[in-house]
Amino acid sequence: MLSHHRTCKPAEMATLMEDEVFMAFTTYAAIVIVKMLLMAPMTAYYRMTRGAFANEEDVALKPEEERKKLLRTHPDVERVRRCHQNDLESVVPFVMVGLLYALTGPELSTALLHFRVFAGSRIFHTISYVGALPQPSRALSWVAGMLVTFSMTYRVLSTVLLL
Repeated sequence: MLSHHRTCKPAEMATLMEDEVFMAFTTYAAIVIVKMLLMAPMTAYYRMTRGAFANEEDVALKPEEERKKLLRTHPDVERVRRCHQNDLESVVPFVMVGLLYALTGPELSTALLHFRVFAGSRIFHTISYVGALPQPSRALSWVAGMLVTFSMTYRVLSTVLLL
């Protein structure tokens, strides 16, 4: 019995890696993933500079009285944590949908527009969130990123929809 599953040969993978849309996706996906990853050290920096730690072991080497003062929340730390959480909720779907979108063979200019708007919106979202810029700056940057992801999702579904 013949299998209906198609395997990807090394030559096909090399061809995919040379595709301009796939290379653009890889570039912008890497940018937003690195931006998201940098939120963890930013949280650590805010914890240290604001003296606000979440876990006993983080302050174990401090004197007892100081430990009690350091085990607390701080609005700046929580702001960075919420920004990181928002990245997880937005960047992960973009990467997953963006990969499928790149495989649908969109025009390079259209794909670049999607990828650049998303990356720019996430960078501006972080600046507006961490910098506490007035609304609607953060909301608009979030909406722009979500619209990109929904637009790519529409392309994927309209290209391959099999119900």
